Amino acid sequence: MSLAVKIMDDLKTAMRAKDTVALEALRAIKSEILLAQTATGSKEEITEDDEIKLLQRLVKTRKESARIFTEQNRLDLAEPELAQIAVIEKFLPAQLSEAEVEAVIANIIAETGATGIASMGKVMGLASAQLGGTAEGKMISTIVKKLLT
Repeated sequence: MSLAVKIMDDLKTAMRAKDTVALEALRAIKSEILLAQTATGSKEEITEDDEIKLLQRLVKTRKESARIFTEQNRLDLAEPELAQIAVIEKFLPAQLSEAEVEAVIANIIAETGATGIASMGKVMGLASAQLGGTAEGKMISTIVKKLLT
């Protein structure tokens, strides 16, 4: 079942339950999917990788907004953002822990024989391809830097 179909089903459920937070998050996902489909000029389904990137981007923007609201002592605005993150994350694959990501990156470094920070680009490319969707890019970057220095 595609992400769009899952979103529509959950949207209907949220409407029946009058869950405004879930409705807002699901409508944002649906909107982003439609924008991604029309950006290519066709009505074709977007790929699963594109769907994951789209969802990660939505989570990232909401985390940033929640952080800013919290810094400004606006918890009334931060709480809905955090609640929407929980709704959106249900559609993402399970995220790997930092230790699991570190093990995968260490394996990539061993296989490629990468040494020093000059090899970071090569390791980042392989790690991002292998861990795509299961770890944030910032975490991958931090761990690669730590292991290469």
